[in-house]
Formats: sequence, C-alpha cells, structure tokens
Amino acid sequence: MQVDDAKRRARDAGLDLVEVSPNSEPSVCRIMDYGKWKYAQKKKEQKAKSHAKQSELKGVRLRPKIDSHDLDIKLNKARGFLEEGNKVQFMMLFRGREVAHKDIGYGHMNSIVEKLSDIAKIESPPMLQGRRMGMVLAPDRSGKQKSAAKKEAPKKDAPAPKQPAKQ
Repeated sequence: MQVDDAKRRARDAGLDLVEVSPNSEPSVCRIMDYGKWKYAQKKKEQKAKSHAKQSELKGVRLRPKIDSHDLDIKLNKARGFLEEGNKVQFMMLFRGREVAHKDIGYGHMNSIVEKLSDIAKIESPPMLQGRRMGMVLAPDRSGKQKSAAKKEAPKKDAPAPKQPAKQ
C-alpha cells in the first residue's frame, strides 16, 4: 500500500501510522493507537518491576559473652537468610564494662566472617559505633553456586561386598 493511502486510512480511523520495521524492503507500518500502546508497555514494565524480589536486611544480635553453641545457632539462621538472598546485619551489643574489651567483639565478628565466607562477602566491615559493633554480610553469588555444587555432588558408592576368605 502506498504511504499516502496508509496515512489517509490512519487519519480516518483516528489512529497513528507507526513504522514497525524500517530496514525491511518495503518498510512495514501498522495503524494503531500509539499512546495506548506506550501506556500498556509502561504498565507491563511496572508490573514486572513490582514482582522482582527485593533483598531484605535481616538482623542478628549478639553479645560478647556468647557461648559457641549459641553462636552456631545464630550462624545457621544467618546462613539461611543468606541462601534466600537477603543481607544479614550482625549487631554486637556491649553493656557496662564490656566495651573495654572490643577485641573480643572483633574476634567474634572475624570468626563469623570465616564461617560464612563460602556463601557471603563483607559489605561493610565490623565498626564500633558507641556501644554497638555492626557488620553487614551480603550473599555471594559465586559462593551460592559453590554450595549448590557441593549438594549435588555424587555420594560415594557403597563398599563392594567382601570376598569370602579362602581356606
């Protein structure tokens, strides 16, 4: 169809003539309501953006006198958060004269980093802010793949049955 005829048809229908494929020979055009199409595209993008999962910041509170078993329980919970794709903020609270022993707090924070290094990376290192020491760990995408590979690794075959002893 000639361009003039297409323009006239679009004008009569109260719509727009939109060039869809300018590089083809002949070029391809469509008669449509361009404003309505743009609005629908915008709404589709907004809906896709709203369904995208946002990572949350989960908090784990600690004390400098925490027992190793209690620390392990909190680390398992933090590991779960990290595997879900959430960031984890570790907050160590000092009371009274405990603030004089910052080295204990830094020691606990460093051990946490070591134990979670396979699935997490440090987003903000341990910092003392008054009577609180805070640190944020973020999930490490490459570490996630490593842990998934460990789970999928084939298990060792059962030992072969023993041959009866020759007499």
